[in-house]
Amino acid sequence: MLAAAIAYLAFAIFVAGTVWRVVAWARVPVPFPIVLTCGQQKSLPGIRAAWLENPWTRAGVACRLALEVVTFRSLLRNSRAQLLPGPRFVYRGDRSLWIGALLFHGCLFWVFVGHLRFVLEPARLGPANRFVDAGLLAALAFLFLRRVLDSRLRYLTLAADYLPLALIATVAGSGVLMRWWAHTDVAAVKRFALGLATFHPVAPAGVTALFYIHLFAASLLGASIPFTKLAHMAGVFFSPTRNLPADSRARRHANPQLAPARVHTYAEWEDEFRDKMRAAGLPLGRQ
Repeated sequence: MLAAAIAYLAFAIFVAGTVWRVVAWARVPVPFPIVLTCGQQKSLPGIRAAWLENPWTRAGVACRLALEVVTFRSLLRNSRAQLLPGPRFVYRGDRSLWIGALLFHGCLFWVFVGHLRFVLEPARLGPANRFVDAGLLAALAFLFLRRVLDSRLRYLTLAADYLPLALIATVAGSGVLMRWWAHTDVAAVKRFALGLATFHPVAPAGVTALFYIHLFAASLLGASIPFTKLAHMAGVFFSPTRNLPADSRARRHANPQLAPARVHTYAEWEDEFRDKMRAAGLPLGRQ
């Protein structure tokens, strides 16, 4: 029953950590609109605005955020600065990260949906095929080599940034091995998963050591999500560069944290120094 205890503990840490991060993000004040965009902002009636690239309504923001989550549109416009002989400093489009991220997240989502057959009865969803497994491993290799071979990324990468990649690689590698080579008892795994889902855990019988490696690595990965960069799966919805309408030209934004400005008008200033100004021969607005 140690496997069930570790799975429950990892799930509890994941839920509590995610709630903690979400509450912390939600409490951060955002006094000014700091939207990142590449389209024309809404301003004067005669200027055509980009409703999707630079939305000024909540509906437009929802559409842009949905496309960002599903298709990674910001990565599609990724550019790379290069210093060429001459010297010439140029920007070139770099869509390799967009392709790798799209392949990785798509395959990972397919694998996750395929795993639902272990907790659904009857199972209506099929497992991932060889192409999905190969795509996931290839995308993982690309993301790892990109951090290792690129000198600038290698300089910016911390040691903790390799932990999620290592855990995902362990989970994916052990899963592929169990599916295609070192087969395990799928019926026993399903009984164990159904027991976890219904809070009546049973000890998995007839499974190999690879299953425990797979389970423990997945549990550690889930527990670490709120405390690593993998928390971007929830953080993207709280990013002020994505979730705010770009209406700073369409309407005035007043910072609620600033105290009302104490002004001293010219008329008040003239009333205060009227006698001295008249004695000095300065012109007065009112006599």
